[in-house]
Amino acid sequence: MKFRRKSDTAPADSAALASEVPAPVGPFDAADLPDDGVERIDLGSLLVAPLEDRELRLQVDEATGAVQAVLLAGSDGAVELRAFAAPRNGDLWTEVRPQLAADMARRGGIATEREGEFGPELLCELQVKRADGTMAAQPSRIVGVNGDRWLLRATLMGRPAMEDSLPEAWVETIRSVAVQRGVGAMPVGEPLPLVLPANARKVDQPGTPPPSG
Repeated sequence: MKFRRKSDTAPADSAALASEVPAPVGPFDAADLPDDGVERIDLGSLLVAPLEDRELRLQVDEATGAVQAVLLAGSDGAVELRAFAAPRNGDLWTEVRPQLAADMARRGGIATEREGEFGPELLCELQVKRADGTMAAQPSRIVGVNGDRWLLRATLMGRPAMEDSLPEAWVETIRSVAVQRGVGAMPVGEPLPLVLPANARKVDQPGTPPPSG
């Protein structure tokens, strides 16, 4: 191993070194959010960046008023976001994938695992009944991201679920999200609580949702 004296090299350009440091990519832990100037909407366990071409919707249980999931909808599809409590330094997504695939099979659908932008993902297809009584195939793509004691699950519907690879615009949609885990102890797999802002508009869930146990 060789060492050089400082006089052997020119002083490092700090600006050049800074440019070589890769920018952090999400999804983020709320405690590690970069100073990106984005004012995210606080929905409790999820902090969601307002995106020009995405409509933010909240799926609410009408009986209890509890927020069940966040939906970001675009012209070509939508992504449903949910966060769950996970063990520290664990891999809850590896445990959950077979359960989701089995649930899809019980409902008469199919789930195929493949490698995607965020690691292993599930490509699913479920037969659903249209309003006119005919049957149609409903595709979905389920992505999981392990964080610091949390799992973010993103279920994509519409065109993002049918492309060979996840379109970059939807990749960035998921990467812009931050998870706010909280400090309290929670059972592994329990949904992290979401809150309904005062100015939110309640909407029905679109169609038959993909597996979300």
